[in-house]
Amino acid sequence: MSREPYLLPNGRVLRYTFRERLVHWLAGVSYVYLLLTGLAFWSPWLFWIAVVLGSPTISRAFHPWIGIVFLIAVCLMYSMWAAQMGETSADKAWWQAIGHYIRNEDRQVPSADRFNPGQKLLFWGFFWNAIVLLLSGLILWFPQSIPWNLRFLHLAAVLIHPISTLLTIALFIIHVYMGTAMERGAFGSVIRGDVSRAWADTHHHSWYQQLLRDSARK
Repeated sequence: MSREPYLLPNGRVLRYTFRERLVHWLAGVSYVYLLLTGLAFWSPWLFWIAVVLGSPTISRAFHPWIGIVFLIAVCLMYSMWAAQMGETSADKAWWQAIGHYIRNEDRQVPSADRFNPGQKLLFWGFFWNAIVLLLSGLILWFPQSIPWNLRFLHLAAVLIHPISTLLTIALFIIHVYMGTAMERGAFGSVIRGDVSRAWADTHHHSWYQQLLRDSARK
């Protein structure tokens, strides 16, 4: 985590730094562009999306380059958050109480760190799928570079790329739902950067208590 003070003087808690928010939105915007253009190429019924986004030619030309932007953003998120995404002993109890979390029964959900187990799952899901999309995308981007005796890699990429994309779509839907409905107030934190102390204590109690202990030692 950064050296910025996380307990703000206005009674708020800094949830995400400006750099974290910038990288998050870079990943989000680039992913949505990739999703829309990818869907346009995947089905004739959705080809109109490519027209709306400029033209089929522009969409096809930009798709792989925006994919590089997305990968860079994912790698930056990895450098910022991977150390905080490890499984802890409290995660098992959180998963056992997932029904309470889904029903917004916050008092019955075990204490969570800065990122709860659901957010950790989403993080690693996006990270590994981004790697798969990169490798399969490179094969589709430069098919002429594949030797004839390895042409099966092209067929594999044609199958794996959309499958991995479908997995990220599921993760994306869950991510948006969690950030808007499951933890109300979370969406504002990726815009302004801060949350109320009550919100931090309710949804990420362990993290908030650690911030209080760190602040008391200063």
